[in-house]
Amino acid sequence: MKNPFKNNTKRHPLLRFLTNRYFLVFAIFVVWMIFLDNYSLLDHRVLDKEINELEDNKKYYKDEIKMDQQKIKLLKNPDQIEKYAREKYYMKRDSEDIYIIEFEENLPPDEKGKSL
Repeated sequence: MKNPFKNNTKRHPLLRFLTNRYFLVFAIFVVWMIFLDNYSLLDHRVLDKEINELEDNKKYYKDEIKMDQQKIKLLKNPDQIEKYAREKYYMKRDSEDIYIIEFEENLPPDEKGKSL
């Protein structure tokens, strides 16, 4: 019995190349490695993005730690502690009065236009 594909492969050299068993095995291997394997390239892309995000987070938190350490060094001075308490927590001495002035540019959008 004659092979019906033999005449087609003689006329079309590309078809001859595509039906080569080594090419077919290689193509299956490539498809398997790109899409189907547990360690596929698609999974690696997702994992690489996650690694980059984690490295960015690591850098951000290291910078925050450095800033906090500088603030801690400043707060070892009693004058700086008093300044910090006055600015952040509106603390005052017994003989003082504090007036808080808020400008409209500094208010959140939902509180703009409201008056007391």
